[in-house]
Formats: sequence, structure tokens, C-alpha cells
Amino acid sequence: MKLEHVAINVPDPHALAQWFATHLGMRIVVSQENPPYMHFVADENGSMLELYNNPVAPLPDYANMHPINLHIAFASDAIEEDRARLLDAGAVAVGEITTSPAGDKLAFFRTPWQVPFQLVQRRNPLV
Repeated sequence: MKLEHVAINVPDPHALAQWFATHLGMRIVVSQENPPYMHFVADENGSMLELYNNPVAPLPDYANMHPINLHIAFASDAIEEDRARLLDAGAVAVGEITTSPAGDKLAFFRTPWQVPFQLVQRRNPLV
């Protein structure tokens, strides 16, 4: 088995998919223009997120959800520069860049739609 995708119910799947593609190096592989507006975005290795808006379930309160509870993490080779670039693109920082005991640099954000995400610059890659 391998992970196929992680799905997340969001307020504006089309806009978030475009933002991930433009600012986080993802590519849109499915773009549905009818409810539930399903969009699949993938990274260069084929890992995917499904972004959709389905009113069957209420949207999580992303604005008040601490990123420690849920976040989408992206690897960065230059976290300081990427942080500045993403802030200019409308991301909102949740704290400053921190360094873990293992030497990994971490930075939490919210997208312009409040969805929590993280940049991680690993001292030693996990895989």
C-alpha cells in the first residue's frame, strides 16, 4: 500500500488549489467546476491533497484551530526566504521560525483561507 491522498473540506477549493500551485510548487491534476468542486493537487513525487467543499459536513473552524492539531507540511531548503515569500503571497504567520531539538527549522502559517500549513527544513531528511 501507499498513501494515495489526504482530503480536506475547505471554503474555496479552486482558489486554494491555485494558491498551492502558484506558491507551494503543487500542480493541479483534477479541477471540478461543479459541487463539491473537487480539486486534486500533487507534488513532484505524486503525493496528493484533495481539496473540496462539501456542505454535508460543517467546515472545520480553521481560523481557531491550532496548527499543532492539523497542518499540511511542505519541505523547504530555504525556510527564511520561503517564509518571506509566502507572507508576501497572503499567508499569515503563526509564530516565528523555531528550531527543534533535532535541529529542524519549523514555521507555521495559515493560507489566505485560514487552512493551517507548515514549512519544515530538516537538518537530516526523514526519507
